[in-house]
Amino acid sequence: MAEVHAAESRARPHLLTTPAIASAALSAELGAPVLLKCENLQHTGSFKARGALSKVLALTPDELDRGIVTALTGNHGTAVAYAGAIVGVAPLVFVPDDANPTKLAAIERHGGRVEVHGSDSVESELAARRRAEDDGITFISPYNDAAVIGGQGTIGLELLEQVPDLAAVFVAVGGGGLASGVAAAIKAAAPAVRVIGCSPATSAVMYHSLRAGAILEMPSEPTLSDGTAGGVEPGTITFGLLASLLDDFVTVEERDIRRAFLELIEMEHLLVEGSAAMAYAAARTYARDQASHAEGTTAVILSGGNVGREKLRQILAERGGE
Repeated sequence: MAEVHAAESRARPHLLTTPAIASAALSAELGAPVLLKCENLQHTGSFKARGALSKVLALTPDELDRGIVTALTGNHGTAVAYAGAIVGVAPLVFVPDDANPTKLAAIERHGGRVEVHGSDSVESELAARRRAEDDGITFISPYNDAAVIGGQGTIGLELLEQVPDLAAVFVAVGGGGLASGVAAAIKAAAPAVRVIGCSPATSAVMYHSLRAGAILEMPSEPTLSDGTAGGVEPGTITFGLLASLLDDFVTVEERDIRRAFLELIEMEHLLVEGSAAMAYAAARTYARDQASHAEGTTAVILSGGNVGREKLRQILAERGGE
């Protein structure tokens, strides 16, 4: 929790306090108030700006002079470039050869330097770590770092201020940085608030790892919630944090994520990425499967809004064919 407050102190001047808006559709369906925490409106279009700022602003002048390197994992590369611009450092962002051109343009727009390494994100991340070790520069992990986790936890601080009767929070889980930070912040101040992790059923490595009591290596299938997809880094600090802090975990089917994505556009007038729609769908799935619900307000963290045009076109085309 101390790391969350330290991150808040460092990063607050460069962050937006994102709104928590009422979800008329989900509130009516669940028969209880539901708020949407709109991290899709944060700088760079996702919560990742919080963790990147927290980490970069914690570096010493010597560390900044030596440089920063990271890899393109979802929105993380853009967030690190954004944070680097604030401190006057142009980070290296390693990307695979099939990286989305829109995301590459966003990195460069914020002053990041792109280097292509490998044919997938695993290879580019390994190359970034090697460069950090060889050149003595700082590698910034998307989730396996206390300062990054602390930055994501600032969302929890905001929610506690914005929602006095907060009863439950649904938060997407990939590597677990977002959920770890949010849960740490909320549980320290309001332990009765339930924090519920959620992942797509087709790629729920952390969910299965927590159930097994150890980080697993297992395959992932394609999912609309691509921001949470893939494996979990061995030895990540998020594993122990989630094991001790999460109250529950729910997995979500693809049809429900897709329904939520469209509903957020059509009924909530919000364009979000798949991982945000997944958390929205998780609140519905969880409520459907529970016999009773905590009194108070439920919050759903909409983790980001960086959905590409091709992905959006594909989903809307499928909608038109129904």
